[in-house]
Amino acid sequence: MLSVHAIDAAYGDSQVLFGMSFEIGAGEFVTLLGRNGMGKTTTVRAIMGILPVRAGKILFNEEPIHTLPSFRIAKAGIGLVPEGRQIFPNLTVRENLIATAAPPPAGHQGWTMDRVIDLFPALGERLTSMGNQLSGGEQQMLAIGRALMTNPRLLILDEATEGLAPMVRAEIWHCLENLKEEAQAILVIDKNVDALTRIADRHYIVEKGAVVWTGTSEELRADEGIQHQYLGV
Repeated sequence: MLSVHAIDAAYGDSQVLFGMSFEIGAGEFVTLLGRNGMGKTTTVRAIMGILPVRAGKILFNEEPIHTLPSFRIAKAGIGLVPEGRQIFPNLTVRENLIATAAPPPAGHQGWTMDRVIDLFPALGERLTSMGNQLSGGEQQMLAIGRALMTNPRLLILDEATEGLAPMVRAEIWHCLENLKEEAQAILVIDKNVDALTRIADRHYIVEKGAVVWTGTSEELRADEGIQHQYLGV
């Protein structure tokens, strides 16, 4: 579904990605792991067309997207839950969800407001609340719901549970498990290795702008040396 082939990307003269490569198949739950500052968010920005790709290519459903503007990439079927949530603070919960609504791909069950509320009942109680009146956990739920309302073929979550209370984190992981059961393709950036190895199919560890290790959840759990070398604080 998504193929990232040897991409380089930079902020001005500061190169961050050095031949970044990985793949996500239809229905797969995949993670990008690594310490802060290693290029994970930069990779997401390159995929979404927010940051230009200097070399390499990005294919989505076998079509190149690395030269497209962000809105075209989103319309192609990639939904983003960005780091920091970035919901619309002056819109209500209902308006945040409606603002991004798009029809589903042919032959797929679509995401509607009712389905999002079934997934996150707390949002149903806050439909008339402004975005800036929500707690951090509610904002993250809204950000996920907003991305789902685009009916994406691939859902990307950057720092899925950062800064959230344990109970809210558990609810987010439960949500992602439900999405996986529906064969939603998912790419997650997060630091909670224990939760991710319970859910995800495969993992890519990023170090200094390139993938240095890839494997299954079982392989990552079994390799404490890799965890200590690349993920330990």
